Amino acid sequence: MKTIFLDRDGVINHNPPNKGYVRKWSEFTFIPNARRAIRELTESGYRIIVITNQSGIGRGLYSEEDLMDIHSRMVAEIGKAGGTIDAVYYCPHHPDAGCECRKPKPGMLIRAAREHNIELSNAYLIGDWTTDIEAGQRVGATTFLVLTGLGQESYYHYINAKPCRHADENECRPDKIFANLYTATRWLR
Repeated sequence: MKTIFLDRDGVINHNPPNKGYVRKWSEFTFIPNARRAIRELTESGYRIIVITNQSGIGRGLYSEEDLMDIHSRMVAEIGKAGGTIDAVYYCPHHPDAGCECRKPKPGMLIRAAREHNIELSNAYLIGDWTTDIEAGQRVGATTFLVLTGLGQESYYHYINAKPCRHADENECRPDKIFANLYTATRWLR
């Protein structure tokens, strides 16, 4: 089965102002055509898995219960639009925790691959930030940058040949760049 990993904030929903956090459902706003894109990917036979860093939990800004409510509602709304999210993985840790799941480390991808029998070298990862791209590259996935969310800032890194913040030798350039999730979907179909 074809698999697509999606980052959440900046790909599916708008980032809150001033690089804040989505702490409750009332702060969650879908990016235009994101639900349509996920529906079309579902119809095309893709398994869709969300992987998202959620350090607001580790920072004490919201609880795992709050996050679970957001994800439950997000999945339900996508379902109403005809799409399917097969799983959601999140890293709740503070950035200084040194965990293996926080992107750009590939822990969430490796766990999802193990639990869903995914061949990562045949998967796609769509994100809006350099850490998304780097995580995907570390496991051999094809990576797409979208220019929504923090994507334009990430694009600046690429066009100016700046290495990613966390990259060792890899400049972590995405395989393709798209305006948003929907335009990436059009290419994948």
